[in-house]
Amino acid sequence: MNKLVHIIIAIILPPLAVFLKSGMGKDLVINIILSLLFFIPGVLHALWLITK
Repeated sequence: MNKLVHIIIAIILPPLAVFLKSGMGKDLVINIILSLLFFIPGVLHALWLITK
């Protein structure tokens, strides 16, 4: 998938973007927890995973 599409998905739905990039795993669990606590850390974590 195009990296730009991943970035847009990461801004709208961070856990979905992490799932598409990494699949099921610890990164997805971390992102869900961050997104539930506060939305911005979840977005930052997703963007970091996509761009690394």
